[in-house]
Amino acid sequence: MLSSILLVLGIAVLGMAFRTFDQPVAQRLSVLCVLVVSFLIGYLPSGSWVAGLAIASLWIFLPWLEILTKIRTLRMPVERELEHKSPPGRDLFPNLDDLTEEIEQVGFELITDLGCDWDAQRQFLRLFHRSSDQTQVAVCLIDQGSIAFYYISLMTRSVDGQVFTTWNYPFAYALKFSPQTHIQRVRPTVSFHAMCGAHRTLLARNKVAADKILKLDPKQIQALLQEDLTAQITHNVRAGLLAPVDEQKVRYTWRGMFYIWFRFLWDFVRL
Repeated sequence: MLSSILLVLGIAVLGMAFRTFDQPVAQRLSVLCVLVVSFLIGYLPSGSWVAGLAIASLWIFLPWLEILTKIRTLRMPVERELEHKSPPGRDLFPNLDDLTEEIEQVGFELITDLGCDWDAQRQFLRLFHRSSDQTQVAVCLIDQGSIAFYYISLMTRSVDGQVFTTWNYPFAYALKFSPQTHIQRVRPTVSFHAMCGAHRTLLARNKVAADKILKLDPKQIQALLQEDLTAQITHNVRAGLLAPVDEQKVRYTWRGMFYIWFRFLWDFVRL
């Protein structure tokens, strides 16, 4: 019994050690250690492979707990009205000033602070713009009460309506993007300077020349962002992931809930 406990603890410690390395292979090995520990917890006391696999598979079905309790009852506005909002306190977003300084150091100008509150979610956005290449940056804080996280996105718009975005959103995204939106996701640990380099690579890969980039007045950014959010909701309604509740709100369909689950599984595998 003692040897079994030490085996489980040893693999668990190994998994935590792999987690400290910011490398894709190490991160995948960390996930593998979690699955092995879960399997051993079921297998060692019972001697049954079935019990071990059942415990390990709980990680695959665990997202349904949140999907059925929170996502299923979630109601989202069709149009999210972004309005001026004061920055959150340092207790909620302690590194906002440091991020702002880092972004401004590479030529971006702070445009405005916006926010949108709906259901149990509060959203804060700080928008930046760089006139030299017409790139926009958004620092977004999502506060859901029990959990709060932030991400950064860089966006370039072409004259033909295409939107090219590089972001470090930390979770599986729960909605489909419109066909005109091209998303490149980088790891949350990547520096902002590296994100800028990745964004330039995205534009080069899609052959977006300087004369094909839409010239923007910074005052247009807020209106275009709101249009993007509304268009995304409309696109997901058409795709069957969302369904109207009334004229102002939509909810996830069963198809949409399975989509969220599959996105989680994909992220779980590619982590």
